[in-house]
Amino acid sequence: MLTSALLTLPALAAEPPPGTHPPTVTVITATRGMVKETVPIIGTMVAREEVMVSAQSDGLAIVEILAEEGDRVRAGQVLARLARDVLDTSLAQNAAQIARAEASVAQARGNIAEAQANRVQADAALARTRDLVGSGAASRETFDQRQAAAQTSAARLVASQAALQSAAADLALAQAQHREMLVRLAHTDIAAPVAGIVSRRVARLGAISSLSGEPLFRLIRDGEVELEADVPEVALARLRAGQPAQVFAAGQPTPLAGQVRLVSPEVNRTSRLGRVRIALAAGDVAHVAHVAIGSFARAAIDVARREGVVVPLSAVLSQPDGERVEVVRNGVVETRAVRVGVRDADRAEIEDGLAVGDQVIAVSGSFVRGGDRVTPVPAAPAPATTAAVVQ
Repeated sequence: MLTSALLTLPALAAEPPPGTHPPTVTVITATRGMVKETVPIIGTMVAREEVMVSAQSDGLAIVEILAEEGDRVRAGQVLARLARDVLDTSLAQNAAQIARAEASVAQARGNIAEAQANRVQADAALARTRDLVGSGAASRETFDQRQAAAQTSAARLVASQAALQSAAADLALAQAQHREMLVRLAHTDIAAPVAGIVSRRVARLGAISSLSGEPLFRLIRDGEVELEADVPEVALARLRAGQPAQVFAAGQPTPLAGQVRLVSPEVNRTSRLGRVRIALAAGDVAHVAHVAIGSFARAAIDVARREGVVVPLSAVLSQPDGERVEVVRNGVVETRAVRVGVRDADRAEIEDGLAVGDQVIAVSGSFVRGGDRVTPVPAAPAPATTAAVVQ
């Protein structure tokens, strides 16, 4: 009967031995807060778009350099100049050719006018002679002479018209050559095709320009630089264009705001890495100007950010059948199953199983278990939130 009575009693918390106090445990109150998860990457600072500036005239010496590495230039600004003496001489010769061709055209037009007048006169004389031959007032010989004169004047008109076409063609050729020379002269001023920053200057005074040689200047278009990195394929699958990021560039005392601009759709078959590019925010342009192309940089990309019930990550005990936390209520430990959401470096979001205000043991898996009596001691204030490191 006594045994049966004991079985019907409710379960009681384990009482400490007589003369002892319940063990002391550090507890932290579950609060509502923001938790974010990040993916770290390491890469190199590169130009978002690098523009090559080359000479467009071959065989001319560089006589003037007007831009240096690090200079910010505008679109159309002259960076260097090539020698133009030979082109100036050729342009003067071409001007003479154009004048001669124009004179030939004028002369051909005059010859045409003369030939047309002669033809009209010869045709009229031939018509009169034909009438006179019919009446017997003119001889057949005179008619033949007038007919030959008419044919000759017609032939001279055709020749004059052909001469005009030839002179016009010569004029068009000379004018085309003139335009070409003007273009070549314009190309002696090597100008920036876009606004940006000069990242490299290869041009040297006295060097001969070459169409197939190395570009004379390299520009960072609009001064925009970004972080390029190779990311493992597992982490790559979690990245999307537009995700915010913090970029820690070499030599910069504070992180720069950035955003994922490009996630490569291709993974290298050998290294299993995919390419990611993070563009720096326009608001950090003053700092970006001091970021060297090719320098080392790292970044943390936000892949998840949620607000909910938050506890220290150390308070969560992971077991094969799920996660647990130890809640202290009225001095008694209660082991409770929870569902964990987003985790960061030292905190975890509890999606289900815990409410704001619940007190949990700061370090799970300690010497206490469910049903034990304890003396809860509040923990010191938690440090500022840090981002997770997802490998």
